[in-house]
Amino acid sequence: MARKSSLDLPENFSCSICLDLFTKPVSIPCGHNFCLDCVTMHWNNSPVSKCPLCAEKFTIRPELRVNTLLDEMATKIKDSIQEKSYSPPEEAGNGNVLCDMCEQTAVMSCLVCLQSYCKKHLKPHQTKSALKKHKLIHPVKDLESRLCEKHDEPLELFCQVDEVFICTSCKDSNHKTHTILSLEEEAQIRKDKLGKQRADMNQLIRARQKKIQEVQNAMDASEKTAENALLYSVRVMTAVVDYINRSKAELTEVIKTKQAETKSEAEGIIKELNREIVEIEQTNLQLNQVSLNSDAFTFLENVLSLTINPPQVKDWSDLTPKSNQFTVQEVLTKLERTVMREIRMLCDPDLKEMQRHAVDVTLDPDTAYPSLTISEDGKQVTLGDRKRNLPNKPQRFDHVLNILAKEGFSAGKFYYEVQVTDKTEWDLGVVHQSINRKGDIRISPNNGYWTIWLRKGNELTANAGPAIRLDVREMPQKVGVYVDYEKGQVSFYDVDARALIFSFTGCKFAEVLFPFFSPGANDSSKNSAPLIITPVKNNG
Repeated sequence: MARKSSLDLPENFSCSICLDLFTKPVSIPCGHNFCLDCVTMHWNNSPVSKCPLCAEKFTIRPELRVNTLLDEMATKIKDSIQEKSYSPPEEAGNGNVLCDMCEQTAVMSCLVCLQSYCKKHLKPHQTKSALKKHKLIHPVKDLESRLCEKHDEPLELFCQVDEVFICTSCKDSNHKTHTILSLEEEAQIRKDKLGKQRADMNQLIRARQKKIQEVQNAMDASEKTAENALLYSVRVMTAVVDYINRSKAELTEVIKTKQAETKSEAEGIIKELNREIVEIEQTNLQLNQVSLNSDAFTFLENVLSLTINPPQVKDWSDLTPKSNQFTVQEVLTKLERTVMREIRMLCDPDLKEMQRHAVDVTLDPDTAYPSLTISEDGKQVTLGDRKRNLPNKPQRFDHVLNILAKEGFSAGKFYYEVQVTDKTEWDLGVVHQSINRKGDIRISPNNGYWTIWLRKGNELTANAGPAIRLDVREMPQKVGVYVDYEKGQVSFYDVDARALIFSFTGCKFAEVLFPFFSPGANDSSKNSAPLIITPVKNNG
């Protein structure tokens, strides 16, 4: 059957089975027309002979004869379409191919004649019985490449086993047991396969486009969330600052009022005491005048005639001066610590200052548990798959997955950062030089350890003795460790969030401190990522 033309076909001259112009059209008793080969093949593949269009059944298969009038009209229409469509043929993929008989554009090539023909010179192949058996293809320039080099026959078959083009003679000789298909069948299979691959690729593209949209939506939502967070933080911080300023003014007024009241009360007491002193001094003056007379008779005569009234004074023995009414310092100090701690947990503005005390830290292989693997630059540590046979040095941990840094510090401030991305377990902190490194170890400040650790991917703990479960907004990907030796402080920070995780304060350091690390157990291969000491990037 002919290939369906890309041009629109007249509906009354098209077969409803192959959808192409009639080839040997036949009419069946119900009045519908089909190509002879189309309706014959349809009935051969059906248990009942019936019309493909109206489904009318025929008890006996009708005898089919070509409708000559309809055939002639279909041929004329086909010739008209070919005149419009072949100029030049695009499907050959080889540019314009000229007719070997003239200078016109070829419309077909014959693999038997090894020549290409225009519409006019192709007619013998369409009308003469002997030439009708020749293999015609879309016009190509190099026809000899379509012939078998061994048998000089058209390569019109395909061997699926060897994946080569073959001719009929090849099929009957070297490829007898192989699966052989026509070129059209193999091409269709390959087209279907490529179509499926294209569909798969399109599906992959659509999936990624969908993911891009999801990421874009998440980014837009994140920007909106960040914008709202900024607005909210400004509003809340402004409200807090305003409230603190109003509280400051109110507290100042209260303190000044109390001070004025205390001053007024004190001045009243002083005034009263001064009045009593004057009265007492007047009485005392009278007594002094009597006692100055040395003659006993006169002295007694004066004393007997003297009336002395005792001064009108109060008993001031129970009076305690008020000098400590303003006990706000302790409350304000507690308020300061609370507010600063909460702000640091949100975002510590002092982290940039701490990062200025960054030090270069490298891992010490001589302290490492034997199954730990350290990178050549001494910046990464992972848990290996076996325990190595290493010298049991005094400084080496022999029972737990720990390692120390080479650098120790006995004064001042120091800071370093460790990447903990993709890990479900890790330990970080600082330790005294004299810690126990053999056997089971109890980690706490009492034993010279100031550390935090992660377990199960989401359980963050400060090993403070007793342990303190730490609540964080999200698990840190990079941890900063800050130590102030003289102040006795060890602080841990989420570097990306710039937020405080936990602080040990009031520590008593009596010897050299060493940075401490543990990459943790394997955790069913979920914790294979390394701990990485990273350079400190101070954005201040």
